[in-house]
Amino acid sequence: MIPVFGTILSILSSLTGQLGPNYDPLFYDVMVYIFGTIMFTIFLLALIAYWVRIHGWGYKDNRERWVDELDKHFENEGIGLIPDNGKYW
Repeated sequence: MIPVFGTILSILSSLTGQLGPNYDPLFYDVMVYIFGTIMFTIFLLALIAYWVRIHGWGYKDNRERWVDELDKHFENEGIGLIPDNGKYW
């Protein structure tokens, strides 16, 4: 437990040591590049997820086929149609 606590303290002291007059400009450059790369990756993944959600993986997605089959069933059974006035009431 004590070595883990010492490791955490050493990491924190190295990070907080960058805030004083003896900071390393390269430290900030690398941190900004890493953060920017992570944010750009998240942005690209969001674009890909949006594209897949809108267009699907292929020409006919599984969900689209399921909806088509459900629509055919509703048309065959007459579900959801507005009834004629004279026939039902």
